[in-house]
Amino acid sequence: MKAYRCWAEIDLGALERNLGRIRAALPPHMQYVAVVKADAYGHGMPRMVARLMQSGASMFAVANVYEGAELREVGRGWPILVLGPVLPEEERCLAEYELTATVSTPEEVERLAAAAQRANTILPVHLKIDTGMGRLGVWHEEAAGLYRKIMATPALKLAGIFTHFSSADADPDFTNEQRNRFLRVLESLPEPAPRDLLIHADNSAGLETLSPESPFNAVRVGLLQFGCLPYPDSFLAELKPEPVLSFHTRVGITKHLPAGTGISYGQTRHLERDSRLGVLTAGYGDGIPTTASNRAQVLIRGRRCPVLGRVTMDQTIVDLTDVPEAQAGDNVTIIGRQGAEEIGVQEFSRWADCIPWEAFCSITKRVPRLYTTPREL
Repeated sequence: MKAYRCWAEIDLGALERNLGRIRAALPPHMQYVAVVKADAYGHGMPRMVARLMQSGASMFAVANVYEGAELREVGRGWPILVLGPVLPEEERCLAEYELTATVSTPEEVERLAAAAQRANTILPVHLKIDTGMGRLGVWHEEAAGLYRKIMATPALKLAGIFTHFSSADADPDFTNEQRNRFLRVLESLPEPAPRDLLIHADNSAGLETLSPESPFNAVRVGLLQFGCLPYPDSFLAELKPEPVLSFHTRVGITKHLPAGTGISYGQTRHLERDSRLGVLTAGYGDGIPTTASNRAQVLIRGRRCPVLGRVTMDQTIVDLTDVPEAQAGDNVTIIGRQGAEEIGVQEFSRWADCIPWEAFCSITKRVPRLYTTPREL
């Protein structure tokens, strides 16, 4: 096998098992919207999408039309929802790649209708409701008017209505208020909704607030399908999702330095003892952020080794004093398991002062993704 200096391993079998567990926990009528934006959260969109298509995803969601076009090259037959706004010069891509746009404003309705007429087609759209996040979406008190405008536009087909919970992982009271606002919008719609209308609000962080009696018939699943619980104390822990991605590098050299020696740029750390150090062949150019300096740990020969000094672009220094058998060429786990020890993405994110979504997306393009064959289910 080719030797790598830094790499990420992607377990396709774990992805498939996670999707199966999530689907089994949802009501039978619920559609599974697989969110694969940002290169499938850094896991690699084409391979993730192909596996999700095989494993039972109902439809996909991406950030923009360019991601949608890339996804459409993987396969046809699955609806693709573009979650972000469509720019004027991107409108032609909707018909060309069979994409569904998100609509938040009357101006978008007019532009998309004109684009549909130019393409001699009817474009599907999802109406987004702003229930308190303040980002995309029509303000919930004004939603009925925009709904009427879409329904009165022959060139557009209303295929879905959705909202986004801004604090599902931290503020259940506000999430409940957002949900109630959304439900009030649905109850106040001035005309009967299309029979096949998708209604969705929940993402991985908000699935536990999903009620079987609710009008929702779809959920958006992102981080959870990749094996990361947005918050470990939720009922979702019962699903036991498996981590899909692990992140690795190698020991480049080892060396001894005396106590008092300053380490890395800025001399932000001085050795408190005579130490044996290892220089890893990865840095912030690969996805170990500088915020992890003097805070993070890595696994070498199944034991935890602290990061010393500032993380640099291509190299990171760690303390090997308590792992005397470590040597140049050893595999190093940044996120993942070695033996009985494991560093999960949540723990890594705390050291990096970021969120798990960001940690995955920050693993850079120069890090090859290696896809493993799934074991038998």
